[in-house]
Amino acid sequence: MIKKFRRIKEEIRILGIDDAPFKPFKKSQVLVVGTIFRGNKALDGVLSTHVEVDGEDATKKLVEMINNTRHKDQLGVVMLDGITFAGFNIVDIEKLFNKTKIPVIVIIKKFPNRNKIKEALKKHFKDWKERWKKVLNAGKIYKVENLDLYIQIKGLKLKDAIKIVKLSIKYGITPEPIRVAHLIASGIEKGESRGKV
Repeated sequence: MIKKFRRIKEEIRILGIDDAPFKPFKKSQVLVVGTIFRGNKALDGVLSTHVEVDGEDATKKLVEMINNTRHKDQLGVVMLDGITFAGFNIVDIEKLFNKTKIPVIVIIKKFPNRNKIKEALKKHFKDWKERWKKVLNAGKIYKVENLDLYIQIKGLKLKDAIKIVKLSIKYGITPEPIRVAHLIASGIEKGESRGKV
């Protein structure tokens, strides 16, 4: 199923999601923040949940967060900062789309080396095959024209996804919903926002 946009409005509601900084390989819960933006202009809401470091609950937790928000009916698209949260807690974006019915765009700043990802999964996880399946489920990686940025998509056409990504950017190359989600998550976790955005 593909969502067809008759017209992509400048103020399409976008939910951008990113996780907070965390200590790798340490069993703990990591804050995940979602910001709801009108395009790249106004912040309309903030959502949050927690996922396990290197766990398997990211997809379930994001589905719950999205389906339980009062903003859900207004959301046009969900944007993720990559498919991995809290280490190797991998989001199955196909399942995320199927269970929320909201198209998904994954933002990738550096083209991933899938062989290295597969080897890391094999090295650290007994259930690496299930995790690897989620990586494959994310599908093809597309370059965004005229930007040093890549995306993966579920539930919408590539041309619509690229248009939404471009209109969501205000500074640099990071979509505003993800940039602000990162600032909030790192600010709460560290007491002050840090890192490149």
